[in-house]
Amino acid sequence: MPHRDVGESIEVDHRLSDADENIHAAWDNSLDPVLTVEPGDVVRFECRDAVDRQVDVESTAEDFASVSFDPVHPLTGPVEVEGAEPGDVLEVELLSFQHKGWGYTGFLPGDMGLGLLPEEFEDAGLHVWDLDGDVGRFVNGIEVPLDPFPGVIGVAAAEDGEFDTLPPRSTGGNMDVKHMTAGSTVSLPIEVEGALFSIGDCHAAQGDGEVCVTGIEAPMFVTARFDVRDDLDIEQPQFETTGPFTPTGVDEPMYATTGIDDDLMEATKKAIRHMIDHLHDHRGLTRAEAYILCSAIVDLKINEVVDAPNWVVSAYLPESIFPEE
Repeated sequence: MPHRDVGESIEVDHRLSDADENIHAAWDNSLDPVLTVEPGDVVRFECRDAVDRQVDVESTAEDFASVSFDPVHPLTGPVEVEGAEPGDVLEVELLSFQHKGWGYTGFLPGDMGLGLLPEEFEDAGLHVWDLDGDVGRFVNGIEVPLDPFPGVIGVAAAEDGEFDTLPPRSTGGNMDVKHMTAGSTVSLPIEVEGALFSIGDCHAAQGDGEVCVTGIEAPMFVTARFDVRDDLDIEQPQFETTGPFTPTGVDEPMYATTGIDDDLMEATKKAIRHMIDHLHDHRGLTRAEAYILCSAIVDLKINEVVDAPNWVVSAYLPESIFPEE
């Protein structure tokens, strides 16, 4: 399904390249804005990939094992929005996304403790995707539909100092919400004058959960329109979206595995372990390939949290990604 690019005919008021002077890698309200805009303005951002050009189309799993996460998430910005005051809400209408033809999904060596199942994967893994229009190509003829979104989108916090981009916060940041696609509007609570908006870590696709610690990470252009609302009061980000809520945008056949446990995180791990088993045993993938595919396309859902002492989490795999037999 083609992604909903609603910005192709929109006039762009400002462009921000990914040149060094427009990039920062920490949330910090003392940063000078690289651009000042008015409410209603449209900005086209060029965003680097999540590990800041340490991976390219020739990279291997061994290369990915040695990437530095200090810092991580190069962000384009910050952008000052005129009239934005603490207590207001910044509305960001995401108009369009344009990838550059490639991306990657990888996991780090298990001893780094990253991802959902580090204890099960001692060595790093990597797949470099060929992104062709609205499709990402995996192994064995598997094709993943693309619907890009920003992994990191947010504004500066009121607290002074530098803050790591890895955890999300009340002002946004590394939320990895896959439904913040073109056509969506993201609302962010403003804590500092001018809002100081930044964006980056774009994903061409991702399963809900991003279980191996990366989606389909991709350098990308993002076009967005800004507005300031002084009639709204929110404590944490909110958003409006039309999805898609399945990879094709319509109800479609799924295969699901369940995880049942008295701890939600353990239930989540079980659901993904069972899905990796399924992909390995019935779809011919290595366990590393299955883990990567889960991060790119499998959606985790909390099915119930009311039947104590055990909770249920399921992992949903769309069968449309596989070639017809």
